Amino acid sequence: MFTAAKLWSKDGLLIRDGLWDRIAVLLSGLCLVHCISTIAIVAILSSAGGLLLNPIIHEIGLGIAIAIGFYSLGRGVLDHGYIMPVAIGSLGLGMMMGAISIGHDSGHGSAEILYTILGVGLLALAHDLNYRATH
Repeated sequence: MFTAAKLWSKDGLLIRDGLWDRIAVLLSGLCLVHCISTIAIVAILSSAGGLLLNPIIHEIGLGIAIAIGFYSLGRGVLDHGYIMPVAIGSLGLGMMMGAISIGHDSGHGSAEILYTILGVGLLALAHDLNYRATH
């Protein structure tokens, strides 16, 4: 259960406690909604699916996930010392990177979706473990 975030000062910066883990879990959920809605939209309106299947959307999203994961999970290891969230998060990011490398046009679209959803789930689990270890 999320509680009210506390402000604390570290290296002269005010940071909300657990804020980046909560943002990362939210983004993981949005990614999952994107994957599922893309499948539905492609099934219903094939012309609209082309926009959502554009590789640049996935590449930018993965870049954001890597940046937030690096910052949030890395800071968590420094705060609580547990490496497990980073290991699980790295596995999730690796699965997401592998899914992007499969691509939509290779004829393995269902494998790409499966690996992306599994990777997003592992990354969300890692951020949840990180949040729980910090609190």
